[in-house]
Amino acid sequence: MKLVPIEGEKLIKILKKKGFEIKRQKGSHVQLEDNSGRRVTVPIHPGREIGRGLLRKILRDAEISAEEYEELRQSL
Repeated sequence: MKLVPIEGEKLIKILKKKGFEIKRQKGSHVQLEDNSGRRVTVPIHPGREIGRGLLRKILRDAEISAEEYEELRQSL
């Protein structure tokens, strides 16, 4: 399945739906963590989307499948 690029703010909303919470932000990078200790870093650059490669890495680190991502993205 081909991943659809998304803005950082929207990706953070998806991660929050999956139980992640914002732990810290430094500049344009936000770190989120879930209750099991998994951490992901999401860049936020207004008007720019996160590319497929970085998006795939973030989803893999968060243990979210491409299918699950697509369902969550469409529900925003």
